[in-house]
Amino acid sequence: MCFKNLPVEFDENGQAYLKEGVNNPYDYQVIDLAEREDKVHELLAKNGFIKSVDYDPVTRVAGALAFHSVVDLKNKKVVSTNSMATLFRGYEIILRGRDPRDAAYISSRACGVCGGVHATTAALAMEMALDIKPPPLGIVIRNLLLSIEYLYDHPLHLFLLAGPDYSEQLINATNPELFKAATKAPAKNQAKHGYSTVGEIMTDLNPLTGKLYLEALGMTRVAREAYVLIGGKYPHPQSVIPGGVAATITPSVLNELYIRLQKFFDYGQKVVGIWDDVFDFMVEFNPDYARCGIRPATMADTGVWDRPGVYDASYANMDEWGNARWSTPGVLVDGEVVTTDLSKLNAGLEEFIEHSYYEHWDGQRFKTDPLGLPLSPNHPWNKETKPKPGKQSWRDKYSWDTSPTWDRMPMEAGAYTRLYMTAKAQKLPTSEFLESTGHSLKILVPGGVLPDAGLEWKVPEHWNALERNRARAYAIPYSAMVSMENWKMAMEMLRQGETEVSTPYEIPKKGTQMGVGFWGAGRGFLSHHLVIDDGAIGNYQIVTPSTLNAAPRTPWGAEGPYEEAVLNTPIIEANMDDDFKGIDILRAIRSFDPCMPCTTHIMVDGADKLITREVTTCACGVE
Repeated sequence: MCFKNLPVEFDENGQAYLKEGVNNPYDYQVIDLAEREDKVHELLAKNGFIKSVDYDPVTRVAGALAFHSVVDLKNKKVVSTNSMATLFRGYEIILRGRDPRDAAYISSRACGVCGGVHATTAALAMEMALDIKPPPLGIVIRNLLLSIEYLYDHPLHLFLLAGPDYSEQLINATNPELFKAATKAPAKNQAKHGYSTVGEIMTDLNPLTGKLYLEALGMTRVAREAYVLIGGKYPHPQSVIPGGVAATITPSVLNELYIRLQKFFDYGQKVVGIWDDVFDFMVEFNPDYARCGIRPATMADTGVWDRPGVYDASYANMDEWGNARWSTPGVLVDGEVVTTDLSKLNAGLEEFIEHSYYEHWDGQRFKTDPLGLPLSPNHPWNKETKPKPGKQSWRDKYSWDTSPTWDRMPMEAGAYTRLYMTAKAQKLPTSEFLESTGHSLKILVPGGVLPDAGLEWKVPEHWNALERNRARAYAIPYSAMVSMENWKMAMEMLRQGETEVSTPYEIPKKGTQMGVGFWGAGRGFLSHHLVIDDGAIGNYQIVTPSTLNAAPRTPWGAEGPYEEAVLNTPIIEANMDDDFKGIDILRAIRSFDPCMPCTTHIMVDGADKLITREVTTCACGVE
């Protein structure tokens, strides 16, 4: 049985059907949050040591995120949390009625950090809707673009966004005893990174001045240089199109790319060694750090990096080509694989808006998917985006984010989910550089200055903030070696005379076509659900990693992943007076690498006017 909470069952032949004898099978009970909020207000009024702590905005994240917490400073715990996406995106509304070919270029602007992945996801949705099969070289080149985009994104997170939380400056300001011990703690991976103590690492993590901070900034440039060799520009590439790519691929271009790619071989080893040393030391010093940002490993991922010769873009074969990816798609519940089928991943998706600034939509246009799997009225193909700004209320609506679930469970998303799913599922195709064991992902990294290395990311005992960041470090060599696999394939195809990189197509002027693009941002899960009506976009819905992670409470009161992780976080900060910084809360939030909207577009009801608000998404908000 794949679903436990949705009213969907399967017969002995694997055919799905709705449970019989159930009226309104997708109905649900909405929990009133008033009683919970009344108790919190009572605690705040009676106890001076219980304080309301607000971060608006949360700095060192991409875009605009606010976070509200009520903290018990006496018992060092978080009493209540609320995650708030403070800006309306609106791309689903902007795309409605347009030529489907516009989707890749417009949706790319949804993010100024990782726009390339939106362009590709839009292309995948078009390919499914219109039965477009890209040529093998086009598939391989898109894989290269994706993994190079990750090689930009991972150092950005580890050293410019989340990294300063573990720097000498912030640790000395919040837990000076921790840094004092770090100056005497030997670094076990000195041979990889050159630091003799953990304290030296923390000093070079200092924002704006630390060597590791500045080095990471340089490595993001190396990755961007590699990307634009094919993508044309970044973050909004012009060469990613339905049917493949619009670029000329030559051995010279690939060699220029390789010169930059190989720099990440040694760098990946170094980054893994750095964060293994920092996180191992912190947990050894105080085991409570293993509880920072802790929550069950209940996560979803779409899988990425399609296999040429298997990927055909069709919905009918999506389980086959999904399971052939270098990153296995699927769902984990409490750390165990529930499914690796993209069809079941799709059928289990719902979005709820009870605590979001939207109106509910009427009707259920699609009752099943193309394979006959039942779909909820709240499925993205049935959802309509109907914004309704209102007063912020912890009892009612407080976020522009929705509450996406799979099988009625909030799902976490992240780059680390790729490692977790791929390691556990053991469906990784035969690879020269990668092996999944069921409990780990082994990565063989060629040497440069450093010797060849066999790295191994192991499924952790507890899923917490430190382990999210540790897995993100291992995602650098993982992405680099997928790049290497695809680079070698591309070179061989060119040797064999294969130069075709795209497939021509036409858009039907009549009828309805449906497609979904399942791909992944640097931060994880990404889907675009597309409906084409008579040659124009009839509906377009985007679910990003931060749509999942930053979600407000579900209608039945379950916290979103940010909220749950912060609620479970102990307060370890030594400074408990008026200078309380909440570093433990911020570490929990930033471990997810929040990526909120980069620019918001708000349609004025009853008018053709468009309001644009620019939001800074760089790392210049470092404390």
